[in-house]
Amino acid sequence: MTNDQRTTPQKLLTRYAQRMLIENALSDAVRFFHMDALSSAVGLKVDFDMALLVVASGLYRLLARRMRGYADAQARHIFRDLIDTPADVTVSGREVLVRFHRRAHLPIILASGLLNSSVRVPWWNGFSLRMTA
Repeated sequence: MTNDQRTTPQKLLTRYAQRMLIENALSDAVRFFHMDALSSAVGLKVDFDMALLVVASGLYRLLARRMRGYADAQARHIFRDLIDTPADVTVSGREVLVRFHRRAHLPIILASGLLNSSVRVPWWNGFSLRMTA
């Protein structure tokens, strides 16, 4: 399995198990974010698409860590329960207000501490984002 004589079978199996977990996470992200249908055959474009996939997957992981019971959830499950949510968006003054409709997963979102706090978004020319229920 390897030419490295210093590696023990235990270390080798652990290493391959860790690689398998990473490959499974990327595979799930490719299936969810539809990266299997890349828009170009140019290598640079493929690399950029893959970089965006990894960034999006990481952002989903960060969100899931704040939600009770979602730490190990797959991206499509997080999207279905937490992201794909009906809401009313109001732009007024210097604020974008997102008001979520009542639904089954709202208590989990409320418990996360993400609602009712204003976040300044630099690329929105000083506008802030506030989410409420």
